[in-house]
Order: sequence, then C-alpha cells, then structure tokens
Amino acid sequence: MKPTVYIESSVLSYLTAKPSRDVVLAAHQQITLDWWQFEKPHFEVFTSQATINEISGGDTSAAERRLKAAEAMTLLDIREEASDLALRMVSEGALPQKAFLDALHIAIAAVHQIQYLLTWNCKHIANATMRPTIERIIFNAGFLPPIIATPEELGAE
Repeated sequence: MKPTVYIESSVLSYLTAKPSRDVVLAAHQQITLDWWQFEKPHFEVFTSQATINEISGGDTSAAERRLKAAEAMTLLDIREEASDLALRMVSEGALPQKAFLDALHIAIAAVHQIQYLLTWNCKHIANATMRPTIERIIFNAGFLPPIIATPEELGAE
C-alpha cells in the first residue's frame, strides 16, 4: 500500500504557474515539477474541496491549469470534525484567524488519517515554530497529525 499525501493549493500553484524570474520561486517551481513527475507516483494523492475552492480563483487560464492538475487526486470530504479541529487550532492560537483555510487543510488531512501534507506555505503550515502547537491540538483531539513537508523534503532516498 502506498503512503498517502494531501496536496494543498500552494503546490498546485507552483506546479502550474508560468516560470518565475525570481530565482527562489523558479527553484520551488522546478522542485514541484520534479516531485510531481518522479515522486507523486509513489503516493496515493488526495486533496479536498477547500483546495478546489482556493485554486478556482484568480486568472482564468491559471485556474484552469490548477484545476486540471487537481483532477488526478481523490477529493476528501470536509467532515464536521475537520471544521471543528480547524476552529480549535485558530482559537487556541496555533494559526492566526486569517489562516483558517490553512488550518482546515491540516485538519482535513488529520481527520482522514493522511500521512503527509504537501505544501509550500511555510508561513502557516510548514512552520517549525507553529508545528508543536498544531500537533498538540491534533493529538488532544484524538487524531494523528500529518507529517507536513515541502516537495523538497518529501521524496525517495
């Protein structure tokens, strides 16, 4: 059985964006493309309607590219437990109120027992200073937290 991974919106944005002239963004884009091509086949890949809603906005052609990439993933339902857990993460200060959707991605992955959450959002999701509080809240709610990683971190040896 393949390990499971939840893909949130930032990964799809990097995957489908026009090449950036910014050296760091360009590197993230290339790492994402490489992960998608070489690592993704080793995982059972999931996302949620929360991701679909996020990637549907903005430039029409960019949204179409993001949505096309998301077609290959299984959609997880947004259970009441996930919404409650996301609210708890925000109310207990693990993530700021404005990052509720980021908390929801983490909560959906936890509630569905997804092993990994793949993201480029290092401000609120892949943030080492926030991780202990996020994990404590998830554990206290009776779930296992997903391992949060960037495409650079989640790959074969």
